[in-house]
Amino acid sequence: MEKRAVGKYFKGSPRKARLVIDQIRGLQVEDALNLLRFSRKKAAKDVEKVLKSAIANVEYADESVSLDDLFVSRAFVDLGPTKWRRRIRPAPMGRAYRERRHGCHITVYVSDFSE
Repeated sequence: MEKRAVGKYFKGSPRKARLVIDQIRGLQVEDALNLLRFSRKKAAKDVEKVLKSAIANVEYADESVSLDDLFVSRAFVDLGPTKWRRRIRPAPMGRAYRERRHGCHITVYVSDFSE
């Protein structure tokens, strides 16, 4: 059984969140939670939140599944909305760039070993 959870509109760039996602892809759920709990990356808290939601989705669908049988089958990060701020940054050759604040959407698929 495979279930997913999607977290949308998280602050932070997708590039930085992918560094965390790449570490947990393919791991068992317990190992992934431990890795996220002690990670120093800011995006780790958001990924942990989505992973716990995916685990809850599996437990809701089938109560007989234990955490020892679950692993992160797929996980990816997509670009969310980009906010153009009013602030201006100096750029080369006398130009000025506006600040951009990136957001991301995190998707995690959890499945058991029976598949």
